[in-house]
Amino acid sequence: MSIKGFRGELLSLSHDPAEAPEAVRHEADGLLVVEAGRVVARGAFDVVSPRFPGLAVEQLDGLIVPGLIDAHVHYPQLGRIASHGAQLLDWLERHIFPAEKAFADPAHAAGVAEEFLDELLRHGTTSALVFATVHAASVEAFFAAAEARELRMICGKVLMDLGPDGLRDTVEEARAESAALIAKWHGRGRLGYAVTPRFALTSSDAQLAVAGELLAAHPGVLLHTHLAENHAEIAEVAARFTGAADYLDAYDRFGLVTERSVFAHGVHLPDRSCARLAETGAGIAVCPSSNFFLGSGMFDFAQGQRHGVRLGLGSDIGAGTSLSLLHNGGLAYQAGLPGGYVLDPFRALWLATGGSARLLHIESEVGMLAEGQEADFLVLDDAATPLMARRTAGASLAERLFALQVLGDDRAVRRTYVLGRCAWDRDGGRK
Repeated sequence: MSIKGFRGELLSLSHDPAEAPEAVRHEADGLLVVEAGRVVARGAFDVVSPRFPGLAVEQLDGLIVPGLIDAHVHYPQLGRIASHGAQLLDWLERHIFPAEKAFADPAHAAGVAEEFLDELLRHGTTSALVFATVHAASVEAFFAAAEARELRMICGKVLMDLGPDGLRDTVEEARAESAALIAKWHGRGRLGYAVTPRFALTSSDAQLAVAGELLAAHPGVLLHTHLAENHAEIAEVAARFTGAADYLDAYDRFGLVTERSVFAHGVHLPDRSCARLAETGAGIAVCPSSNFFLGSGMFDFAQGQRHGVRLGLGSDIGAGTSLSLLHNGGLAYQAGLPGGYVLDPFRALWLATGGSARLLHIESEVGMLAEGQEADFLVLDDAATPLMARRTAGASLAERLFALQVLGDDRAVRRTYVLGRCAWDRDGGRK
């Protein structure tokens, strides 16, 4: 089997720095040894290199970090990014639902899936939890494209029997199509499945019950949906689910709140919901650019930390304004400040790597560039623009990382590696 070394400055987090000290793993002159797509050794170059005499070593100029992991993104919405006007519910009706109807066409879905994955790699994202549409063909197209690139991706057919014309399935279609997709794709290569009711208002009680049945029947899959994003949405949920204690409880009654549940947003959560999330091990994909863009509000990091809620970071394209999780980490810092929470740049990196991996239950495979993990990583250029170069010259590691998050985007991604293979080069494009 081929074995190769990558020499450069290595940075990752071994765990959430908010939970325990000594989370930062940093080698200013490090060596990453990769064999058959996995990290077999990592450490200081002068310590690790003698163990591998004759090793072919590639010098990487930049900061080497784990591949970024997007905990919530909609691939069919790629073409509707930067759509002007309205908050969540109106925005869906005006821009998103019309665009998603086109994904009944497998060829259209396949084309967008390829474009979307190119964009992820260009932005340094190597794994993601992805919404498709209500059409099974949209999931097939996405998984086929991800499998061809050997990417670690999780996706699922959207369930919405109360959706608009052209985006409406039935309870039986939800059950049968989801089960067939799980049987075909879940656990195949680096792919995983998520049962995906769009949100509580677009599924009948009967369909939400089916979602719970699918989770119970397939304990390895995730639950992926939206939660407490917008005040108008929350009010409509309360009006429909009159017996529920809160929005989360509307899901809980159908068995949808478990340790494998990922809820996007969670902007407006009562303490009861946070306590229940922590109790079950369910978590929140924080999506700051989307929350700013739609005027939804700001995630309460201090509340989440008090309750010990699991967190990851999501771009939420197309309400989100950038696929860059670097940029979203900078926005997460800004979102925390009004509530008195100062997000540390190392924790922001954790949320985009190991934190999202833990939320998606793939932390044994990716997220920390640890020995035994898959070799997904990227090379960051902290002097990608004249302003970044000025800001980072002579700066500490923390200052450089923070500048990458505030000033950085896809321009700062020099290369993206998947299983130790260069899949994207800033100068040469897709490999």
